[in-house]
Amino acid sequence: MNTLEVDLERLEPVSVTCDATHLHVTLGDGVIITTPLWWYPRLLTATPEQLNQVELSPYGIHWPAIDEDLSVTGLIEGRKAHGATPPAEAAE
Repeated sequence: MNTLEVDLERLEPVSVTCDATHLHVTLGDGVIITTPLWWYPRLLTATPEQLNQVELSPYGIHWPAIDEDLSVTGLIEGRKAHGATPPAEAAE
């Protein structure tokens, strides 16, 4: 393999979970990508049932119930959804 080729099997998502604050994506090579859930407003406002309805493909993740798609490339590059804003800081 030359340096321009990518082993897609290594980068294919094999599992996806969301907790109250983060999205966790495990890739085929065992790497876990964790991002803040607020980066993806549709995921942030989805119900647990909607979040559990997930489809994996070699290139990304699809949540059909909320019509959300994330690419592995976008996750690796740290791309947020357009218009995503961080939560307000807690009052001190």
